[in-house]
Amino acid sequence: MGRKGHREQDRFDRIRTVFVVLRSAKKPSELMLPMRRSYGFLPLLLACCGLLGSPARAADEHWLRVSSDHFIVITDANEKAGHEVAVRFEQMRAVFSQLLMRSKIRMAEPLEIVAIANGREYAQLAPGPTAFWLAGEDRIFIVLDLSKPDSWETIEHDFAHYLLNYNYPPTPAWFDEGFAEYFASLHLTNKNAELGSDAELAPRSLTEILDNPVWLAWPDLLAMKNRRTANGVEGTHHTLFYAQSWILVHYLLNKDKMSDLGKYFSLVEVQKVPTEEAIQQAFGMSVAELDHQVKDYFHGLEPKLAVPGGTPLPGAEPVQPPGRAQPDEPPQRVEPARPVYELPLPFSLDDVGTSTKSIPLPEAEALVDEMELRLPSLREKAFADLEKLNADPKTETVVAHRALAWAYVERRETDHAFEELSDAVHINARDPWTRFGLALASYHSGQQGARVQGLANMMESLHIVIDEYPDFAEAYNMLGWARLAGGGPNAAIDSMKMAVELSPRDEPYQLRLADAYLAAKKFDQAKPILDRLKLSQSPEVARAASKDLTDLPFLEKYGVPPEQAAAPQPTPGTANNDSNDEEDDQTASNRKPAEAEPSIDKRAVQFLKATIVSVDCSKAPAAMVSVAEGNRVLKLRTPDYKSLPLIGARDFSCAWKGVRVNVNYRPSGLRSGDLVSIEIPEPGR
Repeated sequence: MGRKGHREQDRFDRIRTVFVVLRSAKKPSELMLPMRRSYGFLPLLLACCGLLGSPARAADEHWLRVSSDHFIVITDANEKAGHEVAVRFEQMRAVFSQLLMRSKIRMAEPLEIVAIANGREYAQLAPGPTAFWLAGEDRIFIVLDLSKPDSWETIEHDFAHYLLNYNYPPTPAWFDEGFAEYFASLHLTNKNAELGSDAELAPRSLTEILDNPVWLAWPDLLAMKNRRTANGVEGTHHTLFYAQSWILVHYLLNKDKMSDLGKYFSLVEVQKVPTEEAIQQAFGMSVAELDHQVKDYFHGLEPKLAVPGGTPLPGAEPVQPPGRAQPDEPPQRVEPARPVYELPLPFSLDDVGTSTKSIPLPEAEALVDEMELRLPSLREKAFADLEKLNADPKTETVVAHRALAWAYVERRETDHAFEELSDAVHINARDPWTRFGLALASYHSGQQGARVQGLANMMESLHIVIDEYPDFAEAYNMLGWARLAGGGPNAAIDSMKMAVELSPRDEPYQLRLADAYLAAKKFDQAKPILDRLKLSQSPEVARAASKDLTDLPFLEKYGVPPEQAAAPQPTPGTANNDSNDEEDDQTASNRKPAEAEPSIDKRAVQFLKATIVSVDCSKAPAAMVSVAEGNRVLKLRTPDYKSLPLIGARDFSCAWKGVRVNVNYRPSGLRSGDLVSIEIPEPGR
C-alpha cells in the first residue's frame, strides 16, 4: 500500500472514531458538554478526520517532469509553473556566464529541482524559508515552495558556489563569498536581470555593517582562509568578512577590473608574490589607494543600497525589527531593496523550449521520498514509505528500489543495497541512477577496506551514467578508482584527468590523479601535483600528499611504496637453475653484508591493447593467456585466475578467444609476462 492508500486508511480510522464517540453518548448533553468546553469540539474533530476538508493531496493529484536543456523540474504544479522554474534557472545560469565571461558553463554534478505547489506541504519539509539546497554524493536536490513568489532567489548564494566550483579556478574565500553574495541579489523580471542590491536584509544588512569607520585591513581580508565549516555549511553571512568581500567584488565587476583580478590571482597563487606587492602590480595602485577607491564606490552606491522605510510595497515580506514591536503587534513590512544595476535578459520565458511528461503517482511519491532521505529528520519516515511502496506490485517502482539502496549504502549495508539495486535493474536496466547506485555500492565496499563487491560490473554501469550525464565529475572519479583498483593505472589516468578538468577545485580528485601517475611510474607528472597539494587547507589531503612525496624516492628506486615491499621471492617466469642451488654456505659467507634493500618485484607494469588468441587452464587455478598485438604474440600467466582483477567482465573465462582486451602485465621475457589485470572495454572504446 502506498502513502496515499495509508492516508485513506488513516482517514477511515478517524471517521470510525467519530462515530464511536457519537454512539457512546447516552444523551445530547454528554456530547454537548465537551463541545462547549472545547470551543467547538465536533467541528474540530470532523476537521481532523478530514470531513471538513483535508490538507492531504487530492485524488486528482498529478505530477509532471518538466525538462529544459540543463534542468529537470519535478512538480505537482501546472505545466506553466514548471516551465517558469526551468527557464528561471536557465536565465540564472546565463547571467553567471555573462558576469564571469565564460562561454561554456559546466554542471559537473547533476541537479534535480522539486517544486512544491502547496505551501503547507512544503512547510513539512522546509529547513529553509522558501527554498533549500540539498547536496549529496550522487546529485543535488533543490526544493522550492511555489506558493511564494520567486522562491528560487533563496538558493542563489548556493547556486553561485555550485557554478564557481565547476567553472572557475580555485580562488580565495573572499572572492567566492563576495561573488556568491553579489549573485544572491539577482532578481529576474520579464525584461531585465536586476543585480547589486543588498541580499542580506535581516537581522542586519551588509550595508549597515559597512556603514561604520572600522573595516578589516585589505591584506588581512585577502589572506583569510575558507570560511565554510567542516560539514560544508556556512555560518552567518552578517559579518564584516562577508560585507567587505561583497563590496570588493561589487567594485571589481562594475569597474571592469576582472582582467586585473586575474593578474592578481596569478601573482599571489602561482608566483607567491606578497599581497601588497601583488595589488600594486595587478591593479596599479597601493593598498591605501584601493581602500580609498572601494570605500568611495560604496558610499556612492549607499543611497540605492539602503532599504527604505515607511509605507510598505504590496507583497513585501514581513520583517520583525528586533526589540521594537510588542509580541501582539503585527510585524513591520519592509520595502524590497532597489536594483543597483540592470542587464537585459539573455532570453525570455517564451524563448526557451521545455518538454513535459506526466509522472505516475507512485513514482512521484518515490521521487519525493528519495529527496526526503537526504533530510535526517525525515529519513526514517521516507524509508518506511519506500518499503510500503515496494511491498505492493502496483506501486513498486525503480525509483523506490534505487532510493532504498542509497539509504542502505549510507548505513554501510551494501549487501542490502545490492539486493535493492538488483530489483531495480530488473525493472529498468538502463536507469542511470540505478547504475550509479551499483557503482556507488561497489565504491563504498572498497573504501571500507573489504574486498570490492561488483567491481567487474562497475565500469559498465558508470559508462551508462556518463552517457546520460557526460559532465558528471564524480562518475569519472569513481571510474578512475575502479580502474586503479583493478590494476589499470594508465586507464585510471584518463578518467581522473577528466574528473579534474570537470571539477578543478576538488583536491581529492587531484590526489587520486597523482596516485594514478605514481602507479603508472609517471613520477614527473605526479610530483608537481603533490607539491601543490601538500599545502592544502585540508589536513587529510595535505597529509596524504606529504606522505606520497616522502615515499617517492623509495618508489622510484624499487617500484613499490615502502609499505608494499614484499618478502624475497624468485622473479616470476624465470626457470630454476640447478647450479644456483649448489651454492654452498662458504659462498654465502663470502658475500658482503646485505644492504637495507628489500628483495621485491621491481618490474614495471606495462599496458597493452590486444586480442586474446587462446586461454590455457590445464593447470588450474593457474592460466596462460595468449594475446596478440599485431604480429606479436605474448604469453601472460596468472597463478590464480579466480583472483585476477577483472574490469568489464563478471568472471574469467577459459573459453575466451578473439576478445579485445586491455591488459596490465609485468614482462618476464620478450614474449612472456605475468598478468596484473584484464579489462574488457565496451565496443567502440
